[in-house]
Amino acid sequence: MFMLVAYHRNFSEAGRLANVSQPALSRTIRLLEEQLSARLFDRDSRNVRLTAAGETLLPVVERLITDFDAAFSDLSHSLSGARGRVVVGALPTVAAGDLPAAIAAFRASHPLVEIALRDHLSGTLYQQMHDREIDLAVTSSPDDPAIRFEPLMTDAMVMVVKAGSALDTGTPARWSIFADHPFVAMAPRSSVRMVTDAALRKARLSIAGLYDCTQLATVGALVEAGLGITALPRSTLQILHHDRIATRPLTHPAVERTIGLAYPLDRTLPPAAEAFRRHCLEHMRRPAADAARSGP
Repeated sequence: MFMLVAYHRNFSEAGRLANVSQPALSRTIRLLEEQLSARLFDRDSRNVRLTAAGETLLPVVERLITDFDAAFSDLSHSLSGARGRVVVGALPTVAAGDLPAAIAAFRASHPLVEIALRDHLSGTLYQQMHDREIDLAVTSSPDDPAIRFEPLMTDAMVMVVKAGSALDTGTPARWSIFADHPFVAMAPRSSVRMVTDAALRKARLSIAGLYDCTQLATVGALVEAGLGITALPRSTLQILHHDRIATRPLTHPAVERTIGLAYPLDRTLPPAAEAFRRHCLEHMRRPAADAARSGP
């Protein structure tokens, strides 16, 4: 109210703009003067003028109002999800596959949101969520009732062999084929290993995996070198050398993994993370048929 009186030099006009009565406005100014122990306005029946103290106070009040408006604007942007920082975890295959395009589209519509990406195996991602190191993850479905999981896509498992080898026939293969050939395995804490172990159990096979690789590129290189064969989700093939490997559908059983958004049930996502979650559901969710066609 002080600024309105200072700008308009008229108590009646200032009161009208502030939607308060003139007596109430006068009392407010008087209380302010008492708190500052200084008279802020000289006035008579015709004129209202700032005193020296009022002239000194005006730029201070203007600066405070400007700072408050800026801080409130920043808060509003943060609460709406338009500003902030999101720490996203992702399986390496997703981080090198569909996720970068989704992040780019999100950054285009949310330029004030910083995205930090952590690519790890599924076991590490779930531990990081529990430790509050990441906000949410794009990963495989969990076996954890404390985690909410929203599916984005399904991903069929295929057999991967060296291109041009005797096994490069393109025909469907049973999981029992791994009993007759060296099986290049992913690390035990990886989502791929969990799926392959479950499939082998379902097929009543007991097969010792070789190498226990943490990186898909390593698996691909071992297969390319003729050191064994493996089973991978079809979507992972996009980061391997397509001309050096070949795939065959796997049957008996036919197996797929589900990729989706995971985050703790007992934790409210920060506004920026919630905005990113909604964005991923809109831009990354696709039918199983489309996911099956995403590989080479």
